[in-house]
Amino acid sequence: MKKRYTIEDLCCANCAAKMEEGIRKIEGVHSAHVNFLTQKLTLDAEDDRLDAILDEAERIIKKIEPDCVLQR
Repeated sequence: MKKRYTIEDLCCANCAAKMEEGIRKIEGVHSAHVNFLTQKLTLDAEDDRLDAILDEAERIIKKIEPDCVLQR
């Protein structure tokens, strides 16, 4: 299922690229795109693992940029 989420306080395009790369590696993710300008994460992932995938994505985002918040 493809969904869009807001990432608040994303400060840098390089960080957005690192987040995107990390999120793509999560098991069950088909595709992920982090847009720095719109501050959105577009995620295509398995429905049955979505909560676990979002938890892992949040950890990746916080590791790269601690002030960022993923809005579910």
